[in-house]
Amino acid sequence: MHLGFSSMNTVHDPRPADLAKILEEAGFESLWYGEHSHIPMSRKTPYPPGGELPEPYKEMMDPYISLMEAAAVTSKLKLGTGIALLLERELLSQAKTIATLDRLSEGRLIIGTGVGWNEEEFENATKLPWKRRYLGLKETVAATRALFRDEAPEYHGELIDFDPVWFEPKPVQAGGPKFLFGAMGPLGTKHAAMWADGWMPVDVVMPDVGEGIAAFHQTVKDFGRNPDDVEITMVAMGEITADLLKRYRDLGIHRVNIGVGMENWNKPEIIMPMIEQFSKIIPEL
Repeated sequence: MHLGFSSMNTVHDPRPADLAKILEEAGFESLWYGEHSHIPMSRKTPYPPGGELPEPYKEMMDPYISLMEAAAVTSKLKLGTGIALLLERELLSQAKTIATLDRLSEGRLIIGTGVGWNEEEFENATKLPWKRRYLGLKETVAATRALFRDEAPEYHGELIDFDPVWFEPKPVQAGGPKFLFGAMGPLGTKHAAMWADGWMPVDVVMPDVGEGIAAFHQTVKDFGRNPDDVEITMVAMGEITADLLKRYRDLGIHRVNIGVGMENWNKPEIIMPMIEQFSKIIPEL
């Protein structure tokens, strides 16, 4: 099992180049940055874990530019978005950014994506109706895959439609980076099982992680797919221990992303000691 590290990526956190070099030297597999282009000051959508929205959400840097800095100083570390809000960007320009980053990082990019939770943020960024966000993401990924895969890509869906275009250069990875779907609800999990290259659940939201994984694998099978082809990246947001990570390994989880957790997002000073602590466990995973 691989171990990744997630950072809120604010100006108060270690800058991407510094963090990436330390993670690679410590044996971590990947670095992950999320995305919020902005946070509306007037917001009706509740913060999913409850309580007040943590301040770092208002200060996140751009994930793609940050991952490019990380790529420039590393050679093996994989670079992930966790998660990127694909629906809040223009499709073709975003595909160009992803393809360029994958090429300049020599094929190390992974795209974790989702529909987001903040309805007001969503409405500021796109004219797509909130209720159609799952179809929107499905078509966005399908259209992007076509751009990455085909010599004369075109896409004709219900929400996205374009005739053949020239789209070069392609990503280094054949067909483009993997798209992992970060979702927890029944509809999101269904979509992950249906078309995503992987699933990114959050452990603290799952009543029973083992049962949740078994149910997801069954849904994957119901869509005629092999569960081995749909990797699971568990986002660990509770108390993280060596025993917990080994349990996740034994459940067949492909990767666990750790970070400072929900209660410590405003304490970037604990990042480096945390990396040192868990680097000692990596050989056992």
